[in-house]
Amino acid sequence: MKPLRSTFGLFKMKKWYGGVLILVLAIVMVFSYSLRETQRPQPKKKQSAYDFFNNHPPIDSHRKGNDSFKLPKVEAKKPSLIQKPKLINVEGLDELYAPRNVSEQESNVLLLWPHLHLLLSRSDALPETGQGIKEAAIAWKELLALIEEEKTTKLSNNIRLKEKNCPFSVSSPDNALFSGGNILELPCGLVEDSSITLIGTPNGSYRSFEIDLVGSNFSEEPKPPIVLHYNVSVAGDNMTEEPFIAQNTWTNELGWGKEEKCPSHVSSNNLKVDGLGLCNEQLVRSTMEENQNVSVSSGDASTNASQESSHASANFPFVEGNPFTATLWVGLEGFHMTVNGRHETSFAYREKLEPWSVSGVKVVGGLDLLSAFAKGLPVPEDHDLIDNSKILKAPVITRKRLVMLVGVFSTGNNFERRMALRRSWMQFEAVRSGDVAVRFFIGLNKNLQVNFELWKEAQAYGDIQFMPFVDYYSLISLKTIAICIMGTKILPAKYIMKTDDDAFVRIDEVLSSLKEKPSNGLLYGLIEFDSSPHREKDSKWYISDEEWPHSSYPPWAHGPGYILSRDVAKFIVQGHKERELKVK
Repeated sequence: MKPLRSTFGLFKMKKWYGGVLILVLAIVMVFSYSLRETQRPQPKKKQSAYDFFNNHPPIDSHRKGNDSFKLPKVEAKKPSLIQKPKLINVEGLDELYAPRNVSEQESNVLLLWPHLHLLLSRSDALPETGQGIKEAAIAWKELLALIEEEKTTKLSNNIRLKEKNCPFSVSSPDNALFSGGNILELPCGLVEDSSITLIGTPNGSYRSFEIDLVGSNFSEEPKPPIVLHYNVSVAGDNMTEEPFIAQNTWTNELGWGKEEKCPSHVSSNNLKVDGLGLCNEQLVRSTMEENQNVSVSSGDASTNASQESSHASANFPFVEGNPFTATLWVGLEGFHMTVNGRHETSFAYREKLEPWSVSGVKVVGGLDLLSAFAKGLPVPEDHDLIDNSKILKAPVITRKRLVMLVGVFSTGNNFERRMALRRSWMQFEAVRSGDVAVRFFIGLNKNLQVNFELWKEAQAYGDIQFMPFVDYYSLISLKTIAICIMGTKILPAKYIMKTDDDAFVRIDEVLSSLKEKPSNGLLYGLIEFDSSPHREKDSKWYISDEEWPHSSYPPWAHGPGYILSRDVAKFIVQGHKERELKVK
């Protein structure tokens, strides 16, 4: 795929959908102006931000892709007429902020934690905040224990860790294949483009078999979640039982989710995951044609049923006694299964069930498994062996105010992406000179090995900021606020930019284009003027009516890259500090 480029020099290395929902900015404007106008009666009523967004002139298709949006002037302080959320005790938060045996230099990765404490304690926090903090407390405790062990018994610890590092590929031993059950262990999870390949033959003993991607869990948790449950039912002997593939998820909190079945008996052309249909269209098409051609003659009913099932089975990828090669690969939006080279199913990621959390593969049922292996797994580099590692480290910041802070959203096991950025656009002169600072914002992982590798990476390069919560996508708005805090409180900057770890940023073009932009009230990027919330509860991007009751969103910036002026970022920080802005 060719890279995409925005008007301010942002290239995307991978296809990007959905964007990060930056509702914080919209909420800022709604609260700011509606409150200010209520407090200050004037002869002529001014337009509130809510009215501004909702009474905006119709947007044509040419305007939808505008690269900047001038926000009305914002003020850092304002009278509060709304009831502020309370501060509550959150399980695990005290453990996260307990005294720790780390040096001052090591603690530079935790600079944001004091500033985020009140935000995480709010009674109106994001729905997944409690779980993200509770799990982070466990992960943090385990990490600190391992760091201490590494310090006291460095030699023996290194040997032990190398026995269970993050390999590029893994395969299943023969005894695991014959016994079934847990056939693959994935020490550091999955990333985009990782794949799992199974070679086997349905043996018909159970008329079905199951493939599970098992999630990470702590010892305190009763059972690990199932990130993907892939259930295959083959055709019966009487040929009246239609074969199918059912996909689902399972968690301790919610149990089984909404099942997705192939063939689906309905067209799925309008539902895509990474541009691919949920089911192989040949299966859907044949099933729909069969349903339309069912005979009403009672004398031919059994014959027609047998022919229809036979027709469907001919297109079905799994057949009793026939060997197959199935590859499950990780996309940007979901998992995809190909069987014997043909795409069969796609399944969108669900909330809190993301590729980085997968810890193993389990197979049960009527399947003679011949081979199982995974490749494209996340691999960290040995930082001690890297040539010219000094030029990859974050430069010392000497300026009182940066020209720009670039906050990069990343996930713990995306080791290779971060190294690619350090070797490419983070070598621009503006970055190496200290005019522009780049920092990665990463939540904790439920995988101890990933957290330890991330800790070593952070100490080696000095450009990573740990977040005090597990890195669930649903908590991504907290990272947005964290970037604003970093750019106003810790590394003050004239502009604050947000981007992702799969983007190539032309820093030179960005800085050049900013010379023509206002230094106040600026939201600069790919602005969306016409969008609506996702109401499907199983969706990774689900937004409830309580979170956003309106049918459409006010203007917001797409996640691959956008820039805020300092005054806007400062307003966001102050608003959350005073608990006058909602977290969305």
